Order: sequence, then C-alpha cells, then structure tokens
Amino acid sequence: MARRLELVALEGFPLVEPGAELSRLIVESLRHNGLQLQAGDVLVIAQKIVSKAEGRYVRLADVEPGPEALALAERAGKDPRQVEVMLRESRAVIRARPGVIIVEHRQGYVHANAGIDRSNIPNSPEGPRVLLLPRDPDASARALRAELAASTGVAPQIIINDSAGRAWRNGTVGIAIGTAGLEPVRNQIGEPDLFGNILQVTEPAVADELAAAASLLMGQSTQGLPVVLARGAGLLPSEEGSGRLIRDRATDLFR
Repeated sequence: MARRLELVALEGFPLVEPGAELSRLIVESLRHNGLQLQAGDVLVIAQKIVSKAEGRYVRLADVEPGPEALALAERAGKDPRQVEVMLRESRAVIRARPGVIIVEHRQGYVHANAGIDRSNIPNSPEGPRVLLLPRDPDASARALRAELAASTGVAPQIIINDSAGRAWRNGTVGIAIGTAGLEPVRNQIGEPDLFGNILQVTEPAVADELAAAASLLMGQSTQGLPVVLARGAGLLPSEEGSGRLIRDRATDLFR
C-alpha cells in the first residue's frame, strides 16, 4: 500500500484568550470539522495560541529598558522596551543588524527577536503589548496531550510549532519548539540504504518536517488556522522532548 500523509487544518477555530482550555477548544473544533482523534494522530499547534492561553503577554508600558537594551535597540532600530523583554527571554545575543536581533533563547534554540512579536494579537496604539513564547513548550505539549487523552481516550502526539529563519536560506519555515509523545529526530545511523550502504550521519528532524508541512496550511497572516491534524505520519513514540532538535554550541558551525 502506498504511504499517505493527510493534513487537515481545523476550520473555525475560535480566538484564544488567557486561561482558555485548549484541549476543550480542540475537541470541539474536531467535532465541528467532522473529525475524531485516532491512534497515531499528530496535532500540530501554533505557538501563538499556546502562548495566548498561558497569558504570555507583556505590556510595553510596564517595561523599563536597561542600558544594554537601549544600546541594542539603537543599533537594531527597535523599540527599547521590546528589546528589554527580548533580553530577559534570552541567554545571549548572537547577531544584530537594523531590523533584526538574533538571540539564543533561554530554551536553547536560536531565534530572531526571541520569538517575540505583535502580529495576530489584539493591540492598541495607547497600550501596545507583545506575546512571548510559552514558558516551557515541552511541558505545554505534555499537558495538552494528557488532557486530550483524558477527554477523548486517545493520546495524540503533539507538536507546538513556530516560524523561524535558517542559515544560508531566505524565508521562514515552521519548526517544532515543543513536542510530546513522539521521537523528534529519527536516528537512522547504522541502517542500510537501497544499495546496502550503511548510513553514517542520517538523522531526519521529523518533528520539524511535520511542523513545516502544517505551517503551509496555517499560514502567517489572516488564515486563522492554528491547529492541524496530521494522520499517517508514522512518528515513533517517545517522551524525549524537543531538546533533541537543538544543536549544541560545540557542533554549531554558525556561531
């Protein structure tokens, strides 16, 4: 039988407010779309709705930028208050130029502007605010998986995705910043290829690949499709978490 991967973006997903019960909203949305969870299903969840449900907003009026933020903001042409929030969320600044600051996020991944932005959140000129990444995306994914298992009897594998740029390539793609119940990187080292050659370095980042595929349906602007059901991915079960996707400094050739 031919291998088949099915991706379905859940239509009509409601706007998410702080304190929202995402598992309930997902179950209701699945029902609205005529779907039920099955064993082996993967749910790819946009980071933004996880952050919104967790109330990860910061009012810029409440932020007092320090000397480092002021200097970096002038260099990058950014709001010093937002840069201060960025520094609080980061371990180190990797690169900076007008319009963008690349940091090592406290979760370990290298991200533009620490994943902080103002897009697709309610805002006003009088009281601007920004939305941070989830405090612990893996923990968020595990909690959501457990809640869905309790309410539906099926524990889907979970990927929380976000958009990120890549070295040597233009544009952004979806990446996994949180996972639960799946092996995020498949280690195929030692397996034979079609001609019997033993694979030496092959480790597909399957969580990132599925995160990117789901991002095609989610879109980046007005689509309003933050949850994608993936069926047929065949991802291996694991409680490893998304840290396996992050390259350590010793082997990172871009820093």
